[in-house]
Amino acid sequence: MASGNVLFFGDNLPILRKPEYFPPASVDLIYLDPPFSSGRNYNVLFTETNGKDSGAQKEAFTDTWHWDMAAASAFADAVETGGPRVAAVMDAFKRILHESDTMAYLSMMAPRLVALRGVLKPSGSIYLHCDPTASHHLKILMDSIFGPECFRNEIIWSYRRWPTPTKFYQRMHDVILFYAADADGPGTFNVEYEPNSPSYVKRFKGKTQMLDPETKTRKITLEAKSRGMPRRDVWDLSIIAGFKKERLGYPTQKPETLLERIICTSSKKGDVVLDPFCGCGTTIAVAQALGRRWLGIDITYLAIGLVERRLKHAFGADVAKGWTVVGQPVTVKEADALAHRDRYQFQWWVLDKLDAWPRDNVKKKGADQGVDGVINFQESPNNPVRTILIQAKSGGVHRSDVATLSGDMGREGAVIGALVTLEPTTDDMRREAASAGFYTPEDPIGAGRPRYPAIQLLTIADILEGGKRIEFPEKGNVTFRKAPVAQKRPSGRLRPLTEDGEGDEDDGDPLPPENEQEESG
Repeated sequence: MASGNVLFFGDNLPILRKPEYFPPASVDLIYLDPPFSSGRNYNVLFTETNGKDSGAQKEAFTDTWHWDMAAASAFADAVETGGPRVAAVMDAFKRILHESDTMAYLSMMAPRLVALRGVLKPSGSIYLHCDPTASHHLKILMDSIFGPECFRNEIIWSYRRWPTPTKFYQRMHDVILFYAADADGPGTFNVEYEPNSPSYVKRFKGKTQMLDPETKTRKITLEAKSRGMPRRDVWDLSIIAGFKKERLGYPTQKPETLLERIICTSSKKGDVVLDPFCGCGTTIAVAQALGRRWLGIDITYLAIGLVERRLKHAFGADVAKGWTVVGQPVTVKEADALAHRDRYQFQWWVLDKLDAWPRDNVKKKGADQGVDGVINFQESPNNPVRTILIQAKSGGVHRSDVATLSGDMGREGAVIGALVTLEPTTDDMRREAASAGFYTPEDPIGAGRPRYPAIQLLTIADILEGGKRIEFPEKGNVTFRKAPVAQKRPSGRLRPLTEDGEGDEDDGDPLPPENEQEESG
């Protein structure tokens, strides 16, 4: 098994099937929040320096499933590898749902859930987060994989948000399916208790009621301080309000209080926690804070980069020594292979290496759209925000590429431009870049007046082998939202809770329409 804490880039199915990464029965707790079959494309919002969401957005993933050759292949995979019960359920689904989008979604999920069952320890637990549009199908699928005897709870996560007029009741809950790996499990379940209600305290005045252990019928009253009622399967936990520092802008980001409850209940320190759809890394950040070992998988470099920054901001730069990333290029040859396989992921990888955020045109099909990424920086709090434009080229490069970047800089008022190339740059390109001159900050940081080339040329070899980066006042980088520093109270929990045992009450206030948080996956 991969040692230490690990982030994996790529499709989680083939990764989960590699025994060198995931031997059978090696994981204590699995939480997964897969993209739902909601028919929506999700975008990641990046912040402007004034704290508002940027108009430039980056597509995070497509939460849309259609029946095609990939779906048909996934269906066949599930039937072949899942065993007789899974094959029977998938066949029944197809007879009922036909070759629909829902069938495509279930075909994608089935082999992955089978693979997760294989890596879960017999004492382990799995929590599958879904919404009511898919939960009834997924529960049948989970029953076929784990067995109905391993079902423990259908947890209802209830929240509030700004409502919209509808002809049905407001949809303000998600479903979390909790299964044990074994019928006698799970091995770890740390019972939480809900504080007694004011009416209970007033009625029983500090006493508690229990069933007589012998008769099982007669209630007795003990002179003891009640711990309250064991936690119910309905959790009233607030979403992340727009003004909260925890909110990083990832569209399906879940609150840390939700993952904290799951991880504290179903694991202990040192256990291995896996999130195969890790997104912006809430599971990973909470596991790190609570002393668990963690493994995360995501299919986009955008998500992997967000997780790494979140950990560094929350726990300090030294924590970077405690994890590795598997699947990212470490040589020019591997970078070239990524570019040929998926040039958009190549662009995201380049931008991540340079601490830049993607422009909204990165996933547009067709010809190269020009600017791929941006870095925003301030020389000092009193200075205006400056912009660096970045173009990542995976194909042939020419002098005209430098001229095009110079024109983009003039149009957008950028002070620095960077052209990143797989191929070596030419003499003509370097002369063209040199003719652009230098950018000199108004209020230089430190002694002297540093100068930065207005157009900078970097190759992948420069980045990977020479550690080269864009030259600019890096201390003033204001590109990304920073995750708050992780704080724990003496009990080991991440932050204080209110008297009712839930998160901060102001988190639950409905958001105004312009800041409404989508809650779906």
